[in-house]
Amino acid sequence: MKLGLGPFSTTTTNTAFSYSSLIFIPPISIPFSHPQITSSGGRKSFIFRVQNIDHNKIESIPSTTSFMASQQGIPQVNRNFYPHIEPYSTGFLNVSDLHTIYWEQSGNPSGHPVIFLHGGPGGGTSPSNRRFFDPEFYRIILFDQRGAGKSTPHANLEHNTTWDLIDDIEKLREHLEIPEWQVFGGSWGSTLALAYSQSHPDKVTGMVLRGIFLLRKKEIDWFYEGGASAIFPDAWESFRDLIPENERGCFIDAYKKRLNSDDIETQYAAARAWTKWEMMTAHLLPNEDNIKRGDDDYFSLAFARIENHYFVNKGFFPSDSFLLDGVDKIRHINTTIVQGRYDCCCPMMSAWDLHRAWPEADFRVVPDAGHSANEPSIAAELVAANEKLKNIIKNKGE
Repeated sequence: MKLGLGPFSTTTTNTAFSYSSLIFIPPISIPFSHPQITSSGGRKSFIFRVQNIDHNKIESIPSTTSFMASQQGIPQVNRNFYPHIEPYSTGFLNVSDLHTIYWEQSGNPSGHPVIFLHGGPGGGTSPSNRRFFDPEFYRIILFDQRGAGKSTPHANLEHNTTWDLIDDIEKLREHLEIPEWQVFGGSWGSTLALAYSQSHPDKVTGMVLRGIFLLRKKEIDWFYEGGASAIFPDAWESFRDLIPENERGCFIDAYKKRLNSDDIETQYAAARAWTKWEMMTAHLLPNEDNIKRGDDDYFSLAFARIENHYFVNKGFFPSDSFLLDGVDKIRHINTTIVQGRYDCCCPMMSAWDLHRAWPEADFRVVPDAGHSANEPSIAAELVAANEKLKNIIKNKGE
């Protein structure tokens, strides 16, 4: 087996698999050394400092990648969150007779455009999303997808499909007079990023994808029909027990019935249970601030209703393997895939399938993380991936 670690690799002979572009990121807060990498002074360790958005703490991340870069004379890329910034412009764009989407721009107005595609669907954006990008280099565009965040009408499902969102992205690009841009998306955002880039490959300069979700039946069944309950049986009980036993043959359908009830309190109860299940499983270690989002009826209703709507309709894709089948359209685009090893929301099987279909993409497995982009080691890799694309763009301009 060849294990790709930047410019270095180690070789063993016990397997037929080749991992030419698979990169493992060493874990947080435990000493790490690589027996293959030494210097005249013995083994060395390098520590990066990464800020945790959720708790505003500084955490240490050991990295063999930094050591290998120093050994090769390769400049080390930044892996730290950028400071909080405010938008320099905001607005609302009418994308249909019904829907209006909120958008904002921050960073450098003359910089390289990058669009952030939030998760859910239905999750909306937050100010911390701006911090993955160098504000001196990037023109950072965030927007709330139909029915989510500040977009209106809130939690609305009418004319709300993947293809509507792809059209909205194009309308926003044209509205902001952007010829092409970098695309960044995690979880459902990775789904939408893949679908958008396959529809408009000439408009995408590069991609960063996290927590891969291909919206296949086995992924939906894993998380919403009992698979993940093997790991989170305590969190699963509340999600399960809202549904009577005679309706538990399909939880997605049972929740659809309640999330679209004529009774608003029934909607809220279902939305809270749905949202808390996801928030309780999104981190490797419990994150109380994230779990509390499930108590916010306004947020939960959009999050749960829109997610359920998309999942019942299988993402509005014509086939289960639609996104994998379209990889040839985007194979040329510089892309980094970041995946938490212990992601229970979007398990690694999907990222692995994408990696096998798209070995040209830089595939980074983070062994001490779950699903959330705000977990320190995931966030470090996302910042580093943007830095890598930034350097590619800079070098092209020289």
